[in-house]
This record gives sequence, structure tokens and C-alpha cells, in this order.
Amino acid sequence: MRSRLAAASVAALALAALTACSSAVGSQPPPTTAGGSTSGGGGQAVKIAFLMPCSTCADRFEGKDKPYFTDAVKALDPNATVIANNAQGSADTQLQQAESALTNGAKVIVISPYTAQAGASIVEKAHADGAKVLAYDGNIEGAAPDGYISFENETVGQLQGQYLLDNLKDGATVVMINGDTTSAPGKAFKAGAHKVLDPAFASGKLKLGYESDTAGFDPATGQRSMEQALTTLNDKVDAVLAPNDGLATAAITALTARQLNGKVLVTGQDATDSGLTSIVLGDQSMTVYKSIHDEATTAAKLALALATGDDATFKATATQSVNNGSGDIPSVLLKPVAVTKSNIADTVIKDGFTTKAKICVDAAASKCPL
Repeated sequence: MRSRLAAASVAALALAALTACSSAVGSQPPPTTAGGSTSGGGGQAVKIAFLMPCSTCADRFEGKDKPYFTDAVKALDPNATVIANNAQGSADTQLQQAESALTNGAKVIVISPYTAQAGASIVEKAHADGAKVLAYDGNIEGAAPDGYISFENETVGQLQGQYLLDNLKDGATVVMINGDTTSAPGKAFKAGAHKVLDPAFASGKLKLGYESDTAGFDPATGQRSMEQALTTLNDKVDAVLAPNDGLATAAITALTARQLNGKVLVTGQDATDSGLTSIVLGDQSMTVYKSIHDEATTAAKLALALATGDDATFKATATQSVNNGSGDIPSVLLKPVAVTKSNIADTVIKDGFTTKAKICVDAAASKCPL
């Protein structure tokens, strides 16, 4: 009897330790209320994994996507649990996080895959476990997730390319510091930019002076590429096509070292506070705003519908379709918006995405148009 009691005590302690070490957000859901909320099979509270790729890709994933998604899930189902993790630039880590979430009972994995291909393994493991997968912000290749929500990512690159085309003189030299093209979004950003700029390069209206891809969207790598571009071109650069604000800042750092900041057009994306400040200062020319709040809250709605078998809500929300090579994926594609100094107030400020106080700081305070 004592040995059985001792074994039971050890098992209980092990379970308590595992629970304490869990990385789940809201891992202790509130008690079920009368009338109940949506739940998984057997009346258990829904568990949803929210897996982000890396912090260097964009700081938005931790600062905006995760809290927006978690809050939206809780608003729709107070008893639901969100298991939130960030792979920090490792496809292997992201796979391990997915496996752990499935072991802990996740019925849906919402994933922004670190690489499009790595996401396929997660889809296969989830489906084998009876769980669903919602691709978030970037699609998956090599397997068919149950749904996909993102922005029109090629449009992001097209907006950036069109800005340069509209604002550069004939014969201007462009440097392209692309993002990570092993990711679906990075590939789409680059394709969209080339779709707009390639005809101008072919005709001689613009010159492509230098181009490189940036693994993990890493700013340090991007800065080195920009420095190499400046050296190669003897500082004869008129514009930098950077796919996001992190790489835009890296390019601006390299330009500033050669006293070229503010003299070279620089694009960006994500409408970060630092990127918007750079726009006010004149060092960055534009950014692309994506309503992450809309993306995350819609993803929460889709994830809960998948978790609870609410096909009517899912179909009414995911009204578009994207073929990822493995099938036609029910999708929601949101529209990005170009932001310059002239429309900051009418876009990111008006939407409550950020505030004047966060943008107009230090040297930008005296130049703020808001």
C-alpha cells in the first residue's frame, strides 16, 4: 500500500511540475460557467496553439499578434487555452513546439511557419493526431492546412515597388535587400516587387544595382548586405527596396554611416513605431500597414470554429481560396495599405494601431505632421 501511495505521490508531483513549466498562455483556464462555452470533445475546454516563427522576422509577432490573438480567443471563449510559442528562427524548434502542443491536447495549431516547407511536417503530425492547422500570415507548402489567413503578400511587394517607380527619376539605381525567401511571405514580397520593377529594369528606366536575400529577415545580415551594396556601387544608390521596417532600419544604419540617410528612398513594412519615426525624420520613405488586429482576431474566430466543428462559421468567414500546390485552401486575404508621411494620421493613427506620442519622439517631435 505504501509503495502504491508513494508512486501516486511521485506521479502527482511530476504532473504539477509539468504544468508549472508549461509555456501556455492562460494555462489555467477559469472554471466552466453555467450554460458553458464552446468546448472540445468530452466537454473539455478548447486548447489552441499559436506558433510564431521568430522575433527577428518582425517584432510584431510578440508585441501585437500574440496578445491580439489571445485576447480575441478569450473574448469568444473565456474557457479556452492558448498555447503560445515562438520558434526564434528554428524550424526544428517550431516542430517540437507543435508536437508538445498536440501532446498537451491542442485541437488546432495556428502557425506562421518559419519555412513554408517545415510547416508541412506540422500539418501531417496534426492531422495524424486528429487536430486541425490554420496557416497564419504565411502559407504552407507540401501539405494542405485546413485554412489560411494572411494579407495579399504579393501586393505588399507591389506597393513598395510602385512607390519607387512613382518617385524615382529615370536611370535611378535600386538596391533590393529582400527578406527570407524560404518563407512564403518573403518569397511573395520579392515576387510582388519584381512584378512591378522588372519591366523598368528591362527597359532601362531603372537600374538594379545590387540584390540579396536575407535569411530570417535578420537586420544584422541585411546591414552587411547594404554595406556591400554601397561598396560595390561606390555609394551611387538612389533607392533601397527593403521588405520590412527591420531591414529598412538596417539599410538606413548603413546609409547613415556614409551620410546618405534622407537622400535615398527606402521602403518598409509593418508600420512599426520606429519605422514611422524614421518616416517622419525623412530617413525612410514609406511602409506598408497591415491591420494585424484584424488578422489576429479573424484567425481566432477561424481557429475556434475549427476546434468546435462549427463549419458554418468557418465557411462564412473563409470565403476565398488559395492553391498552395497541395490543394485549394479555404482562405481569408486582407488588403495591405501604403503609408507615407502624408497619411500616417489617416491610417495607423486613425485605426488605433499606434499613437502620435509613440511616433513623434526625440528628433522627430519637431517634424511631426500629426
